[in-house]
Amino acid sequence: MLKFILRRFGSSFLVLLGASLLLYVLTINSGDPLSDLRESNADNREFLIEQRVNFMGLDQPWYVRYWTWLTGVGKCVIGQCDLGTNRSGQSVLDLLGLAASSTLRLVVLATVLAMIVGIAIGILTAIRQYSGLDYVVTFFTFMFFSLPVFWAAVLLKEYLAIGFNDWIADPTYAWPTVIAIGLVLGVALQAVLGGNPRRRLFTFLGAFIFVCIALPYLDWLNFARFPQLGPIALTLVGAAAAVGATALGVGLQNRRVLYSGLITAGLGLVAYYATYSLLWDPNWLILFVMAVVAIGVAVAVGRLTGGYSKGAATIVSVFTTLVMGGLIIVEHLFRAWPSYLAEVGRPIATIGSQTPNFTGTFWEDFLDKGTQLLLPTILLALISLATYSRYTRASMLEVSQQDYIRTARAKGLNERQVILKHAFRNSLIPITTIMAFDFASLIGGAVITEQVFGWKGMGELFRTGLTQVDPAPVMAFFLVTGTAAVLFNLLADILYAVLDPRIRV
Repeated sequence: MLKFILRRFGSSFLVLLGASLLLYVLTINSGDPLSDLRESNADNREFLIEQRVNFMGLDQPWYVRYWTWLTGVGKCVIGQCDLGTNRSGQSVLDLLGLAASSTLRLVVLATVLAMIVGIAIGILTAIRQYSGLDYVVTFFTFMFFSLPVFWAAVLLKEYLAIGFNDWIADPTYAWPTVIAIGLVLGVALQAVLGGNPRRRLFTFLGAFIFVCIALPYLDWLNFARFPQLGPIALTLVGAAAAVGATALGVGLQNRRVLYSGLITAGLGLVAYYATYSLLWDPNWLILFVMAVVAIGVAVAVGRLTGGYSKGAATIVSVFTTLVMGGLIIVEHLFRAWPSYLAEVGRPIATIGSQTPNFTGTFWEDFLDKGTQLLLPTILLALISLATYSRYTRASMLEVSQQDYIRTARAKGLNERQVILKHAFRNSLIPITTIMAFDFASLIGGAVITEQVFGWKGMGELFRTGLTQVDPAPVMAFFLVTGTAAVLFNLLADILYAVLDPRIRV
């Protein structure tokens, strides 16, 4: 494996070197970087031209400029990166840091959401092949995939930003809206859960009645402007997470695993009260330390109470901890929502990555950046959803026809074990490839999405450099995205061997 990794690194280095040379030559020959100054009527035009020539090194041959850039990149090995300056004299390394942080904040959440939801949808549609649910999901996933990005962005701005901002000023749930939501949720839920006609009817009625009761109750509480969860909701959701994880993992008949999850949910409720004052206005270091401690406690609970199923109990405990921790964070965000709403007025922004000159508590700042992140994240996740769901579905259907799956069923394993432990793991290999390339490409920035929503990320850095015939930002973009593509491709190869030991041979 080590020899394989070293060989891949060597070949990848040569590919990156050749690609960087080609991109540099194409960029500098794509136009005249001094064209705007040559047409200027400013009195100091000659000075500005001379200044830009010095910043960009235009008085030197192209190969000398390329070699200067390459040696500056080589200094990254010793922690002294020098990526040069753009045509305005700004350090490209500083610009790259700001752009990369903005893009990573945008694409990581979208990619993770697309992977989780897309894989779940792919498994579900593979199990329910050629059902009504399968056809409906197929239609919507391909529709999302084929939507023009700029048009979908405009729709999101209109209905999820402007429409929501108008509604939140005086939030009410009219009965026609309540009935419509109940009907849609009922139809969707009965399609997902399936079963005989009687079960589908009870599922539909249950969802419809729940919506008709819950939404007027939330309206009475003015939940949209003053949201809250409270200990009862925390306990119920935490217990549901423990039960659900146990049911999916080993089955509810394994009481030790179930008790591990429930104990963890109880400890999460204790932590909610114990850390309330500490989380009133925390920082990221406090959250990180508390997350590490919480996961450590969950692992200890799983190991101590799991018995012969220590591994499964640990997984269930950690999952329950993550759910409870997320709920505690949501509760503190709910607490900060009224003051944030009073300060900004219209919370869902349509442009930019944060409100200029915004000052507030940690949770208010969290809400500000989160609401700015909402629309582009939804857009990128919807576009990527089709890829993950269709590849997962196709891979699951192919694996389900294999002999070892039929053997597993013949041995008496229940369907949950057959799907999750046998079919799903072996179907992950092609999905791993998609994950690696998708994440590496998204690090490069969603150029259109960033432009529509006014994000100053990697895509914007590349577009600006290319428009201004400025090779330094373009090469910085290439350095990050090219390296990411190589590393994630290598990581995918390593994960192949982890998922399927036969590949190591």
